[in-house]
Amino acid sequence: MHLLLLHGALGAENQLSPLAAELENEFTVHTMDFSGHGREPFPDSPFSIPMFAQDVLTYMDEMQLPETSIFGYSMGGYVGMYLALHHRSRVTKLATLATKFHWDPTIAQREIQMINPEKILEKLPPFAKILEQRHQPKDWKTVLQKTADLLIDLGDKPLLSADNCNNILVPTLLMLGDRDKMVSLGETADIHKSIPNAQLAILPGTPHPIEQVDTIQLADHLRRFL
Repeated sequence: MHLLLLHGALGAENQLSPLAAELENEFTVHTMDFSGHGREPFPDSPFSIPMFAQDVLTYMDEMQLPETSIFGYSMGGYVGMYLALHHRSRVTKLATLATKFHWDPTIAQREIQMINPEKILEKLPPFAKILEQRHQPKDWKTVLQKTADLLIDLGDKPLLSADNCNNILVPTLLMLGDRDKMVSLGETADIHKSIPNAQLAILPGTPHPIEQVDTIQLADHLRRFL
């Protein structure tokens, strides 16, 4: 079985290498960078969920994958949901972790404040260094600015809701850490209720950052679901 792992906002495929290594004996695991992330150059157009979804479809075509199961972390889960909604024949099963589903202008502005490059340089210089190394030779500050523009657009025009997610027909597993400070149980449960064939799992002792997620615990959930 093929399994494609999708990274989150500001992220890159190498963040999912520990999970890929944990699952490689059971699945043919794929990872990729979205446009403008990791090793991928900036696109000509602004960052958007539909563009990242097209990145996935392009990767699948290049790898000759007519369909695949998908695991998406955070924004990667949002992209996976968009694919399951609009390109359902390409997705066999879908699992997400720490994906924020509820967006409005107020929430978008709050999240943008968290990715202000100058604030990160001032208060979190080690994280700034990580971002610089993750996205080199591109300017990591530009990655943040393009991501902020995406969040503004998502706040103004959310692409997923309880109303349209009821059209997601593939088996779906929504996972959330019990210590996630960005994503609420309520918004995750609302989407879970709207998807006809969905499961909900709460990961104990789990905050939002993927680096702080217990890889073995996450892999066990994915094995059971897939």
